[in-house]
Amino acid sequence: MEEIKNGADALFILLGAIMILGMHAGFAFLELGTVRKKNQVNALVKILADFSVSTIAYFFVGYSVAYGIDFFSGAEVLAAKNGYELVKFFFLLTFAAAIPAIISGGIAERAKFYPQLLATAMLVGLIYPLFEGIAWNQAFGFQAWLKATFSQEFHDFAGSVVVHAVGGWAALPAVLLLGARRGRYMKNGAIASHPPSSIPFLALGAWILAVGWFGFNVMSAQTLDKMNGLVALNSLMAMVGGTLTALLLGKNDPGFVYNGPLAGLVAVCAGSDLMHPLGALVTGAIAGAIFVWMFTMTQNKWKIDDVLGVWPLHGICGAWGGIAAGIFGQEALKGIGGVSFMSQLIGTLTGIIIAFIGSGIVYWGLKKCCGIRLDPEQEFNGADLSIHRISSTYDRDTSW
Repeated sequence: MEEIKNGADALFILLGAIMILGMHAGFAFLELGTVRKKNQVNALVKILADFSVSTIAYFFVGYSVAYGIDFFSGAEVLAAKNGYELVKFFFLLTFAAAIPAIISGGIAERAKFYPQLLATAMLVGLIYPLFEGIAWNQAFGFQAWLKATFSQEFHDFAGSVVVHAVGGWAALPAVLLLGARRGRYMKNGAIASHPPSSIPFLALGAWILAVGWFGFNVMSAQTLDKMNGLVALNSLMAMVGGTLTALLLGKNDPGFVYNGPLAGLVAVCAGSDLMHPLGALVTGAIAGAIFVWMFTMTQNKWKIDDVLGVWPLHGICGAWGGIAAGIFGQEALKGIGGVSFMSQLIGTLTGIIIAFIGSGIVYWGLKKCCGIRLDPEQEFNGADLSIHRISSTYDRDTSW
């Protein structure tokens, strides 16, 4: 029976890892559809290259930083328990690799390629696993202190804060240090529109992400006996809540409509195992409203050129999700309980601080030592031709 359980658990978490791996295609197509045509190839290549660098950084450094585990043993040892520990690494890697995938959307169309890969290695190898270990592995006694002080630990079931808020707040220093795309904001106050190159690809990316999210959330139980359909239904309710508020407040704009479900899903991750479905619906609906309002504010009032709106979507909605778990997870609101609002607030703020400062140091250092932005001519020609020497569409049948 033990062997059957080990095999079932290994398969369960492997399926989750595969679903989240598929989400990276969603990140790619969401960015591909949002950027201009001259930057589409770069969007596709960045996501795959970032995932590969993330794998190396997390395998050799990050996983050990977060959990104190390495893989420098013989294959026979690694294969124990049907290789459960190996597929658990694969599963958690797909979470870690979401950090550069999130950042990629914010810095699109003007970032250098190889400096960004270096940033990926440092963020996935050191910055992200630092907070991951604090939140999910009792590092530095942080969770023990919260429990002693507020009776409950910081709860983040599937990463509203650990993954999304950290990714979004790590993107913000990169976006600010890069500056806006050339020609985006005029000296006279005018704002140039850079409309999405492909609404169908944008929508495809959002759909891929939304489907994969059910592996992201449900399989965060990590073993089959802890799996619960409540997580799936709460994810669904948050998804539709975010969609409907983004539809209404975004005035039918497809960019808002297709980011609305993602905002809801980001927010529900933390408390998806605790909330009543109605609490999840409200959490997602508020997240959809937050995204529409904050994206509009950042782009039009504050003139922060966050191309895909990753700071509002992941950073702000992820932070809301961490706090929402402390509200709608309470028994008074028909949640399961076992959560403290103050622990959620402090844990969320800790994740934000680590992500913002850590990323700021990484990108400031790269900017000083090797530069992080394409030169004006490269940016004008587009990252596809400047970096990859090919465009997403051909102009003639034969090239000599």
